[in-house]
Amino acid sequence: MKLRKVTAATAVALALATAATACGSDKKSDGGSSSGGGKTIKVGIKFDQPGIGQKTPQGYSGFDVDVATYVAKQLGYNADQIEWHESKSADRETMLQRGDVDFIVASYSITPKRQAKVDFAGPYLLAHQDVLLRADDNSIKSPSDLNSKKLCSVTGSTSAQNVHDKLAPKANLLQYPTYSACLTGLQNGAVDALTTDDSILAGYASQAAFKGKFKLGGFKMTNENYGIGVKKGSDLKAKINSALEKMVSDGSWDTAVKKNFGPANYKNEPAPKIGNIVQ
Repeated sequence: MKLRKVTAATAVALALATAATACGSDKKSDGGSSSGGGKTIKVGIKFDQPGIGQKTPQGYSGFDVDVATYVAKQLGYNADQIEWHESKSADRETMLQRGDVDFIVASYSITPKRQAKVDFAGPYLLAHQDVLLRADDNSIKSPSDLNSKKLCSVTGSTSAQNVHDKLAPKANLLQYPTYSACLTGLQNGAVDALTTDDSILAGYASQAAFKGKFKLGGFKMTNENYGIGVKKGSDLKAKINSALEKMVSDGSWDTAVKKNFGPANYKNEPAPKIGNIVQ
């Protein structure tokens, strides 16, 4: 069979088509990438923690949301390029391992058990287990004063049990389905104290509906190093760490703390140094 001769014009056309195809293959796909600049980036947050991460009719708000938005911008994504995904505590490692999200900022304490499954950038906040009290309650001044008191936490949480086992063995533990239910109980006297991380408590107490009604005990019963979770081995870890360092140095971190926790008079720790895990 005779081969047709390829004209110079045809050769040029073929070369241009090949080049166009090669360029097209470099286009970033939807879903984000470790180098930034893609169409969207998928970020996991809590949807039900006021002051930390909350979904409202007006959008998303909270300290973790502000941190995530700042980090995403440093990675090359505008706020409207962020896809927010609800990251419940029990689902976080699985979401990262499956690639459902690019990173997670969701009051995510760094622990050895979690580090075996995912990597963490940060920490970006040092929180502590604490108690929330009624503003006019002066009977609880230390953890031992929780003995014989009604101590509330959410079903499945270990916070109240930790207090009972280590600090106040006679505390009366109550489990409610949500923190909001505990708050209602605290407000009407059905419970005497609510316990979880002080940052979460401060977020609830900072809501306009609760202004001036509650106070933090300031007991600092545990250290909770909040980190940003990424998939094991992801090069996002180093880039997010750089973004967090910039957020602290340019004052944006302090601004976010005051904005989200200020109304509760939250006495936050200074911004932690990257990689410094406080035991």
